[in-house]
Order: sequence, then C-alpha cells, then structure tokens
Amino acid sequence: MHVVIMGCGRVGSTLAHNLEARGHSVAVIDQDADAFRRLSADFQGITVTGTGYDGAVLRQAGIERADAFAAVSSGDNSNIISARLARETFGVSRVAARIYDQKRAEVYERLGIPTVATVRWTADRMYRHLVPEGHVETFRDPTSTVSIIEVPVHKDWIGRPLRALEETSGTRTAYLMRFGIGTLPTASTVLQEGDQVFMLVTDDIAPSVTTVAANPPEGAH
Repeated sequence: MHVVIMGCGRVGSTLAHNLEARGHSVAVIDQDADAFRRLSADFQGITVTGTGYDGAVLRQAGIERADAFAAVSSGDNSNIISARLARETFGVSRVAARIYDQKRAEVYERLGIPTVATVRWTADRMYRHLVPEGHVETFRDPTSTVSIIEVPVHKDWIGRPLRALEETSGTRTAYLMRFGIGTLPTASTVLQEGDQVFMLVTDDIAPSVTTVAANPPEGAH
C-alpha cells in the first residue's frame, strides 16, 4: 500500500515508521519542515512541506496512487478538510482522521469518515483504569449501532470456557487482551486471570451483558 499521512507529530511519525516497517510506502506532509526531524535517519518515505488540504501538496505526496490517508495533525479543521478532500476529490477509499472534539467526531463518523476522538478515548481509558466498574466503549461503527465494550469479568468466570460467558450474556467476544497482546478467541478459549474481555454489543443489551459478566456464573461457589 501507499499511505499518505498529514501531520508529523508523535502520532504521525510513529504511524509512518510502523507502516514502513511492514513494507508499505509512506509519504508524510507537515507545514513545519522541522517536524520531519521526528522521522528516523533511515526513513525511506517521502516528506512534503505544506498543508494537507492543498491539492498540489497532496499530489506531490502521491495522493493519486494512495491506498489510504491519515489526517493526524493537531488541528481538527485541518484534519477533517484534508480527509474529505482525500476521500471525495481523490477517491482514496481508506481515510481516517484524528479529532479532538467528540461532537465533531460523531458527526464525521456518520458521514462515513472514521475518526479517532483522542480526548474521549484517553479519558475513557484513564477512567477504566481508575474506576473499574461498568464498561468502556472502545469502538462504535459509523451508523452508531454496534459497539465494542470492555467488560469487567467476575473472578468466578476465571477457568471457565469463554463460550459459557458468551452464551449466558447473549453476545460474542470481539477479542481478548492477554498479557498485553490482542488475541482472537477460539471455541476452546478458557478465561484466565488478567484477561481483558471486549464484547460486541448494541446499546440495548450493553447493560445486561455488563451485569452478566460482573456477577458469578450460575452454580458458582
């Protein structure tokens, strides 16, 4: 893939290195030439000084052959304008934007532009670590129908098959975090101490799923 990134801050430079390490070609745009110092000396991609909503700058970065575009500058307006330009003018199919304003993020998600609402995500994650009750949403689809929530699990579920929790709660597990690594569950997965469980829910079943997981399974002693 060829990926164009607007913004060479900490997120943009890290994303560029991750993509290049996986064999993708990368172009990074930033209006501050000094920002490219965050890229390592062995970075093989393209760097372009300018704004991500300037068509000439985007073309210089290879937007016309790009498979994906990421807008991760520090400005919400710049990110969303450049993301829409990449999608609507240049026909880039995979576009994502970092948005600080949660309300704006929700609007653009409904327009089909995936966003990362930085402030909300960080606050939710911090809250989850400080006050581990209830659930924290980690993903919501663009139609705002299906979400993935982290579900705190009662200790008595440990050692039991994950499918038992799924059958009791009436939903499926999207993934587990085990020893800090994302894991896709299988039919034989057994819950272990320290597992973080992320389940697929709709808004109407999220409370009941959380309640089932937070209580011991039927028959537990």
